[in-house]
Amino acid sequence: MQLAAAMPAAATPAPCHGATDEGLLPSDLRLRCPRCRAGMAGGTCPSCGMTVDVRCGIVRALAPETRARLAGFIDEYERIREAEGRGSDDAGYYLGLPYSDASGRDPRQWRVRARSHDYLLRHLLPDRDRGHGARVLDLGAGNCWMSYRLALAGHRPCAVDLLTNDADGMGAARHFRARLPALFPRFQASFEQLPFADGQFDAAVFNASFHYAGDGTAVLREALRCLAPGGVAIVSDTPWYPRAGDGRRMLAERQADFLRRHGTPGTALPMLGFLTDARLRAMERALSIRWEIHVPWYGVAWALRPALAILGGRRRPSRFRLYVARKPG
Repeated sequence: MQLAAAMPAAATPAPCHGATDEGLLPSDLRLRCPRCRAGMAGGTCPSCGMTVDVRCGIVRALAPETRARLAGFIDEYERIREAEGRGSDDAGYYLGLPYSDASGRDPRQWRVRARSHDYLLRHLLPDRDRGHGARVLDLGAGNCWMSYRLALAGHRPCAVDLLTNDADGMGAARHFRARLPALFPRFQASFEQLPFADGQFDAAVFNASFHYAGDGTAVLREALRCLAPGGVAIVSDTPWYPRAGDGRRMLAERQADFLRRHGTPGTALPMLGFLTDARLRAMERALSIRWEIHVPWYGVAWALRPALAILGGRRRPSRFRLYVARKPG
């Protein structure tokens, strides 16, 4: 098949809502070509000729063939999220996350996100050094609420996601622009082909996103590559099950629900879906790492969920834990 035939039709670019950084690549990050892995000093790879550009302040760093492969997933995911009512016309919605959900649609989910984020900020991120915050890759940034909170705390985030729309993607970061001295860099890129040179981040955080990876080991290897020695990769808010069978049942239930409500099962791309101890151990062996496991307190109701599910004859629910792997120094 010709590559051009696989590409989606070009769309009219959305307005940039006053962005002033059109066309400018971040000057304080070292880039590498996501296609051939050669170093890039500018927007064009000197080895394979791939170009990256900046539109609406977002660096578009997907190779054409990767964009074609992911086009179905991006379209499906955006349609589902829109149907679920994600995002808001009110800037206050984004500015309040994760501590308040002005939409009222997902208060329990955001309470969990808030407690995970607070734990990560207080206990897991490297200490700020010489007045400079940690440089943090926010992998699966969504609407960039975590990058915003990290920037407020004095860290230096870099947001990465596939979605760039203004409601639920990285375009929503426009709401944070007036609250920060400068808006953090944003990259449209895949977890498997990060456009960053080796060894320049202090932390890489998969924030409710690691379960979207098709190959968890490959994705984690790529994140570790981008870390400086001693840097940490953190997996937050990905479902964990003590038994794989319960995780497979969860995915089947979700696919059936998506098919009923949205007309699609949400399976445009294969994905990990959940973690188990066996999967975590396999990553340890493959990457020569050791996971640290942290369990924040999510409240009494959350702690009682497994027991109540067993008493009610239902499958065991997911649990959330935070996983930290340190790159050897």
